[in-house]
Amino acid sequence: MSLLVVGLSHRSAPVSVLERASLNADAQLKLLQDTVAAEPAAEAAVLATCNRIELYADVDKFHAGVAELSTLLAQHSGVGLEELTPYLYVHYEDRAVHHLFSVACGLDSMVVGEGQILGQIKDSLARAQDLHTAGRLLNDLFQQALRVGKRAHSETGIDRAGQSLVTFGLEQLSAGADVEQWARGKKALVIGAGSMSSLAAATLARAGVAEIVVANRTFERAERLALLLEEQYGQRLSEGDDTDVLARAVPMDAVPGELTRADVAVSCTGATGLVLTADSVAATVEGRTGAPAVEDTAVREAGETPLPGAGSATDENCPLDLSSVSSVPSGFSVMGEAAVAGMDAATLEQHGAWAAGGTAVDRTREAGRSGPEADAELIGALAATATRVGRIPERRRPEPVAEAPRPQPVLFLLDLAMPRDVDAAVHRLAGVRLVDIESLADASADAPMAADVDMVRRIVADEVAAFGAAQRAAHITPTVVALRSMAADVVAGEIARLEGRLPGLDDKHRAEITQTVKRVVDKLLHAPTVRVKQLAAEPGGAGYADALRTLFDLDQETVASVSRAENSTEKNRGPA
Repeated sequence: MSLLVVGLSHRSAPVSVLERASLNADAQLKLLQDTVAAEPAAEAAVLATCNRIELYADVDKFHAGVAELSTLLAQHSGVGLEELTPYLYVHYEDRAVHHLFSVACGLDSMVVGEGQILGQIKDSLARAQDLHTAGRLLNDLFQQALRVGKRAHSETGIDRAGQSLVTFGLEQLSAGADVEQWARGKKALVIGAGSMSSLAAATLARAGVAEIVVANRTFERAERLALLLEEQYGQRLSEGDDTDVLARAVPMDAVPGELTRADVAVSCTGATGLVLTADSVAATVEGRTGAPAVEDTAVREAGETPLPGAGSATDENCPLDLSSVSSVPSGFSVMGEAAVAGMDAATLEQHGAWAAGGTAVDRTREAGRSGPEADAELIGALAATATRVGRIPERRRPEPVAEAPRPQPVLFLLDLAMPRDVDAAVHRLAGVRLVDIESLADASADAPMAADVDMVRRIVADEVAAFGAAQRAAHITPTVVALRSMAADVVAGEIARLEGRLPGLDDKHRAEITQTVKRVVDKLLHAPTVRVKQLAAEPGGAGYADALRTLFDLDQETVASVSRAENSTEKNRGPA
């Protein structure tokens, strides 16, 4: 069996696709069950966060596994396979291990170094263990990934390379200002009571907000989170600050009313539809400011009068090749006299006819004519046109009126949900600043990598090599167990024969003989079994298990039964 991961993330797919492909809790459970029921997969785990969806499986066939896992992801996400395929990535064996370890360390996160992914990996493992879809391979893999992530955060400064998505989002909301100064005294509304919402609430409390209101579909969960916030942050952490954090819970239908009181709102629910629409947010802002929240972003142009005699006030259908007219100064229309300066007579006639509202003169019939006589006729025709319509005026292109400065926000919204909770149209509302997953991705795209990232990469490389060696060594364990079991059966058979030949043998001598024979067998097997495990741990060492089975004529079914027993034990292991 071999490790395979098929998935998509913020690095491979646009937010719009991730949003549509997101899996709720029920869809994740069904995906796990269907994956292990599929022919190529024996184990499965799903890692689904706000910016990645990954399906891990232990498969016996690579190509069949890729096809099956891709199809299952498409079916359960609701995005067609043909549309989803261009955004999927595939990692196999050591590359799959390297990928998960990198994810656990925060190297693949939208904000490099964020540590929240460790909790999400732990939840993913627990879910697979609860459904008994995680066997020996995935249990070992995910538990080792958690250890590697913790090691990276404790041994390096990867935390300095980035922050949690919540912290990064609040920094974007504050537009570069100190988050604590920006947040102090504000009233906050947190929509949702899951891990991300809880982290957001705790971060806001530490930053110094005066009030936190928690709204959730299950009111009891909102109450638990509010109580926890009140217990932990009811007294301000910094000495000398006499302001307390007031936390309370409200049902979801109270959100519109609470939004009118809030200065900042963070939303991260599992809803499949919008929680805050543009209309509701606009109504909230208008109620607080008394002015419409819709921002007119249309470019306003200076007043213009039509050209005399011109059939069109634009450059549309102009017969000139604009790319070749290098003499046109910036800001001038090709209808202006500055544009026609230096043109040859034929082009000038074409331009004059068009500017007069006529059509470009067809010169194809006179293509063979040239010279001063032809030029004189063309210039005469142009003069007649100018007499008829008047002087061709110079005309500047419309210059946009300077946009009025956008008003200072009265409401700050942080949308950390996938799919989105807040209508993207809110970005266009005056008086509102919205930061969502898409804008966070844009803001973090060019974030500098800390020097500690290189150290983490070395840790990941070392851990991947160690994990591979351990797995290769573990692969031979059932064969070694079967060998020792066969040896034990041989010892037991020979002792039984001895008792038949020496019926008068007393218990003391029988025990001594039995122990002696066992020691001889153990000493003979010790060196070969230890050495074969060492050899099997090296790259290309998988063949040693086959050699051991052949040399000792071990029953393949016995080896397979040991392997199945070990795997069954791993699948029934509780959450770590």
